[in-house]
Amino acid sequence: MRLVGIDEAGRGPVLGPLVVGLLSIPEGDESMLAEHDISDSKHHSAKKRAFQYEWILEQQQERDWVVDTIVCKPDRIDNAVEGQGLNLLEVDLFAAILNRHSKKSDDTLQITMDACDVNEQRFTNRITERLTEWPRGESTIHSEHKADTNYRIVGGASIVAKVVRDQIIHELQDSLGFRIGSGYPSDPNTVSALPKLIGPEQIHPDLRWSWATVERYWSQNYSTPLPKREKTGTTLFSK
Repeated sequence: MRLVGIDEAGRGPVLGPLVVGLLSIPEGDESMLAEHDISDSKHHSAKKRAFQYEWILEQQQERDWVVDTIVCKPDRIDNAVEGQGLNLLEVDLFAAILNRHSKKSDDTLQITMDACDVNEQRFTNRITERLTEWPRGESTIHSEHKADTNYRIVGGASIVAKVVRDQIIHELQDSLGFRIGSGYPSDPNTVSALPKLIGPEQIHPDLRWSWATVERYWSQNYSTPLPKREKTGTTLFSK
């Protein structure tokens, strides 16, 4: 049997993608997660998360571990906000990464996910409905609030998602040539970067145009209506 954990990073930021991370390991390797203090990414410094992420990738090379991410770009997030909503977007992303994993493994899976929906069972049911190979033998699937704290396998997935998102933000900052912070609306560096990212001619594509932070800045500085993004397809971006 394999233990599979899934979590996301970047639901709330005004800048950058939402990243869904998956970690899948043989059941017999579970004790290794505790030995290396693999747990909720929020419990660790950025330096320690990066170290843990590299260790996880080493196990992918040396053992039968699977590490995967889906990177959902801001345009698709904006489309979801104006359409199905963020909860259903996460359902689609979680189901997509699970379907991708299922194609690579015939093992029995014990899947645990961090639930974004207030109704944990509804979140599970919606994902299950989108799985292409389910029910699957003795495999199980479970969603829970704070699963990243309660289950080390989900904590590992949270580290994968968080570190990959941080890498993308760092790459974006390097390409822009000025500080952008973490991307969260509460980050002063992100707020200070907004004038360089929101102009009368163009809003930077890595911003989430539907966020109140962008709408507020636009309304305070420009008299024209806030532009709307073009509708995008259902392509999932992976890294």
